Amino acid sequence: MFQYCTDPSILSQFKWFSCYLTSGKHISFYLSFLIVISLICITAPISLFFGFCGSLASRSSFILLKYTGLLYTNIVRGIPDIVFFLFIPITIDQILEYSRHKIMCPEITESVWRGTDFLVCSAAKLPLNSDPQWIHSTYSFLLAILSFSIVFGAFASNTISGAINAVPKSQIETARSFGMTNNQVYLKIIIPQMWLYALPGLSNLWMLLIKSTPLLFLLGINDIVYWAKEIGGSKTSIFKYPHPDWRVWYFLGLLVFYLLVTKLSEIAFKKISNKINHAT
Repeated sequence: MFQYCTDPSILSQFKWFSCYLTSGKHISFYLSFLIVISLICITAPISLFFGFCGSLASRSSFILLKYTGLLYTNIVRGIPDIVFFLFIPITIDQILEYSRHKIMCPEITESVWRGTDFLVCSAAKLPLNSDPQWIHSTYSFLLAILSFSIVFGAFASNTISGAINAVPKSQIETARSFGMTNNQVYLKIIIPQMWLYALPGLSNLWMLLIKSTPLLFLLGINDIVYWAKEIGGSKTSIFKYPHPDWRVWYFLGLLVFYLLVTKLSEIAFKKISNKINHAT
C-alpha cells in the first residue's frame, strides 16, 4: 500500500509492520469481520421469524401443521449443529442443481448420482464455474445465513413457545370475555406480554449465535478464524511469511473482538429489557 514497501531493507525496521498490516491478505482479514457481523445481524431476525412460525405451527389446531412445527423444533434441537451446517447447504445446493440439470440438460438421461459423486452438466452448476469469485462467495454466504437461521430458529421456537405459555391465563381469559377473537388476543395480549418472558432466552441464543460464527469455515467461507490461522502462522502450504508463528496474537485479537461484541450485546439487551419492563 505504501511506496516504501517495495524496499527490502525495511524488513529490519519497525515500519515494516505498516506494510505487513496493510497487505492484501490483511485487507481480506479485516473484511472478514464485516462478514461475521453481517451474518449475525441478518441471521437474527430470520431466526426469530422461523421461531415464530415454528412456535405458532406447534400450537395450531391443524394436526399436520402442529406436528410439522413440533418435528422442526425437536429434530433440529436434537441433532448437533455442525451436522446441520454440513447437511443443509449440501442438500439445498443439490436440489437446485438437480432442478437446473433437468431443465437445462434434458438430453442427459443418466443419473446424476453415480456412486458417491453428484454430477450435473456444467450449465446446471450453481454458481457457474465461469462466474466471478464474488458470486461464489455471495452464494456461500446466503447458504450460511439459511443454515444458521434454520438451526437457531428451532431454538427460538422453543423459547417463544415457553414465553407464550408463561403469559398469565387470566389476561387471556379477560380479553376473550370482552369479545376479542383469537387473532386479537395474540396480537394485543399474548405477543406484547410474551417478550418479557422470551427476552432472557433470546439473549442467550444471540450469544450462542455469536459463538457459532467460527463454524463458517465449514461452508467454505474465509472467516476471521481462517484468516487468523492463515496469516498468523509462519508459513502455509503455498506461502512462507517473513515472521515467526504469531497465531497466538491473532487469536488473542479474536478473543478481544468476541468479548467486545458480547459485552455490547449484554448492554443492548439490558436496555431493551428495561424498556419492556417499563412498558408492561
